[in-house]
Amino acid sequence: MHDIKAIRENPQAFDRALARRGLKPRAESLIALDDKRRAAILELQKAQERRNAASKEIGAAMAKKNLQAAEDLKAEVAGLKAVLPELEAAERNAGAALDVELAAIPNAPLAEVPDGKDENDNVEVRRWGAPPTFPEGFKPKEHFEIGEALGLMDFDAAAKLSGARFVVLKGALARLERALEQFMLDLHTTEHGYQEINPPVLVRDEAMFGTAQLPKFRDDQFAAGDGFWLIPTAEVPMTNLARESIVDEAKLPLRFTAGTLCFRAEAGAAGKDTRGMIRQHQFEKVELVSIATPEQSLSEHERMTACAEEVLKRLGLHFRTIVLSTGDMGFSSQKTYDLEVWLPGQGRFREISSCSVCGDFQARRMNARCKAADAKRARFVHTLNGSGVAVGRALVAVLENYQNPDGSVTVPEVLRPYMGGLARVEATR
Repeated sequence: MHDIKAIRENPQAFDRALARRGLKPRAESLIALDDKRRAAILELQKAQERRNAASKEIGAAMAKKNLQAAEDLKAEVAGLKAVLPELEAAERNAGAALDVELAAIPNAPLAEVPDGKDENDNVEVRRWGAPPTFPEGFKPKEHFEIGEALGLMDFDAAAKLSGARFVVLKGALARLERALEQFMLDLHTTEHGYQEINPPVLVRDEAMFGTAQLPKFRDDQFAAGDGFWLIPTAEVPMTNLARESIVDEAKLPLRFTAGTLCFRAEAGAAGKDTRGMIRQHQFEKVELVSIATPEQSLSEHERMTACAEEVLKRLGLHFRTIVLSTGDMGFSSQKTYDLEVWLPGQGRFREISSCSVCGDFQARRMNARCKAADAKRARFVHTLNGSGVAVGRALVAVLENYQNPDGSVTVPEVLRPYMGGLARVEATR
């Protein structure tokens, strides 16, 4: 959420930031709402001050035996007490109206983010590795063709249970997905300094608002009833660990990781990736979250991205890192790097991780602050999040990159300890 004080101080800069997002100017209308809020606050304060002053004057009038004046003052106090609830409601409503508007406006992009309308304007930063080579005449298959031929990936059974965009993994593929998640968590906790978290996957409205899934993206979420939501990513509970608290700056950055089920309605994905595991309602993901000071956040963003990249390097997967343009970046992000892994079956790169720095945008929504030992006042933390990486898509990438002409799949070396030494996944008999 944006700071209305900063908008008032530099409305032109705020509108320029919105323009980079392809949005119309909003500073003038927001300032007008803030003026109403300020006027309501002032009117309430005046009434409260007059009530307090009149109450004191009653005692003075009684001491002077001026009974008529005392009765007039009592009547005035009674009148003020009667009107105060209306003034308090007006103040709340004016503040809520401003908050509703501010909550619907995306974060401002950093100056170095490339301008653009959509994903076609994203800029490649670097590449790692090379596409795998296959025997001449062999056409690489897509992951669902491989998995179904192995007899270990069943979309029909999942459809009977839950409908479209679900899958049942069996045997060695189920274990391979589990191995990927365990490998990622071990890497991030033992080498990258993240603390493993096992968070709830049901969260309240306030948590979803804090990370900006609500209210704007309500249709993309799965409601669980009674004010609960299934998490779309572990970013939600882990970032909210700093909610309504003041963290000692000496302890920052805090680095958290979790492997959880995630749930997304994919409301706007009709017709996209209808086959396979690329875009599902339920999936596994290893998430990275950092809570940092403003001075740390940009370097922490680079570090987080490098941690996600290391997962793909250890798996031997060809990938590229791109920086998203202003027209493609997420609602809460100031800057985002996407990691795109090469999928031979599709013959193209596909996103497998997004790493974003959000500045104080989420922190303002959840009142997450930090304070140095020698500082007089607390300030908002900066939050970061990234996939470290999407487990289901990593499974897709392993299947397509490590497939063999005989239909089997070679298990990457780094995963074999998690697979009981299994070197090859073969068709079930």
